[in-house]
Amino acid sequence: MPIEQRGVDTIPEEERTSGPRDLISILLGSNLCLGVIVFGWLPPSFGLGLWPSVTAIVTGTLVGIAFTAPLALVSLRTATNLSTSSGAQFGVRGRLVGSVVGLLLALGYTALTLWIGGDVMVGTLSRLVGLPDTGFTHAAMYGVLAACTVVGAVFGYRLLLRMSKVLSIGMVALLAVGIYAYAPDFTTAAPPDTAYLLGSFWPTWILAAVAAGLSGPVAFITLLGDYTRYISPLKHSSRKVYWATGFGLLIGLLIPQLFGTYTALAAKAGADYAGPLVDAAPFWYLVPLLAAAAAGSVGNAGLMLYSMGLDLDAIVPKATRTKATVIAAAVATAFVFFGSFEWDVQSAMTSFVLLLTAIGTPWAVITLIGYVRCRGQYDADALQVFNRRSVGGIYWYRAGWNVQATVSWVIGAGVGLLAVTTPFYEGPLLALTGGVDCSFVLSGLAGGLVYLALTFRTANASEPAGTAAPAAVAVGVAAD
Repeated sequence: MPIEQRGVDTIPEEERTSGPRDLISILLGSNLCLGVIVFGWLPPSFGLGLWPSVTAIVTGTLVGIAFTAPLALVSLRTATNLSTSSGAQFGVRGRLVGSVVGLLLALGYTALTLWIGGDVMVGTLSRLVGLPDTGFTHAAMYGVLAACTVVGAVFGYRLLLRMSKVLSIGMVALLAVGIYAYAPDFTTAAPPDTAYLLGSFWPTWILAAVAAGLSGPVAFITLLGDYTRYISPLKHSSRKVYWATGFGLLIGLLIPQLFGTYTALAAKAGADYAGPLVDAAPFWYLVPLLAAAAAGSVGNAGLMLYSMGLDLDAIVPKATRTKATVIAAAVATAFVFFGSFEWDVQSAMTSFVLLLTAIGTPWAVITLIGYVRCRGQYDADALQVFNRRSVGGIYWYRAGWNVQATVSWVIGAGVGLLAVTTPFYEGPLLALTGGVDCSFVLSGLAGGLVYLALTFRTANASEPAGTAAPAAVAVGVAAD
């Protein structure tokens, strides 16, 4: 299989051969990994029992899907990734906001997947063959997983799609066997000596809904376009792509996360997940658990690393996608080494997902507002001005930046950061929300409302026309 040569350039129509079923496969197969499973452990680690954990995860996931799934339609129309597509609203240089957000999201989730996967692999090999459980063995395992991940990410979309199709079958089977393996120890009560993280039920439940449920779909706000750019709108309707995205996210996130909740309660995993998960596993399940940790981690981290390569390629147009992917892998691996030895998993995960959700949500809201305004019509060529290292086009705005959109994002992200609560930091706006983390809602509302206010006159000055070219021009006018 040849290495993919496409970066963030426009995908030609003849290469857009994927369909909605492929989209479901990649959203399911790539998420069946310990890096997603571990999010199901968060609610029990916060002090919640079975049903509060389940309702928090399901509610948060459904809200997140309703917000995230429409973004898949943007790249269906532009034939490039979402950060580049956001140039229609932010400007061809301002789209770097989306690239940086996407890079941070993918970096964090790649590191998390390698971290948890490596820890479980060391634990299982320790029980199976007596591998020493030391800092060196953990570091070596992170490196091995990262190296395997680079291969899939460098070869690109086609290989990752094939891997996802295999993983969607194999990992479901391994998880199904895991339900039986952990059944004797399963309990519906929260882990022993685990009090409500925020002192009472509802604030803790809302935190779980955001950190464990909502964060899953939000992680894809810049990733969905990596897949839908290979789907042709001439062959597949927006409706089918939208529902395929929603269904793929639903099963791809709920299956592993609910398995994580189930195993966390069975293993009585409070402050840690990987160690109790391995210790509670019957000996006969260690080999399947090792396979799930290895294969799932490579599949998920490979897809995240692929997205990181695209975002870094977008930030540094002179770099090839392959070089950008290798650099991104090195940074992610270094992040794993630092995080695993300096932070505890629960605090690191919770802080990471809440902070990046607050930063990413207003960007996604502004991008979606632009999609609605232009009725899905974009000038694909004008979006590539920055990649060609040229100037001009309808998305040039002021030196390549749309000031209104950028200011709106900064305000939205700022409000979100002021309203977030993490183990390391609590924003001052929590006093106004009764201590409840409303950063997702407030950041999205603030960013969206400010953007609508700043662009109200120009947005209503002209309506998008019915043909693609005039509509593309209308996008530039409406967002300025």
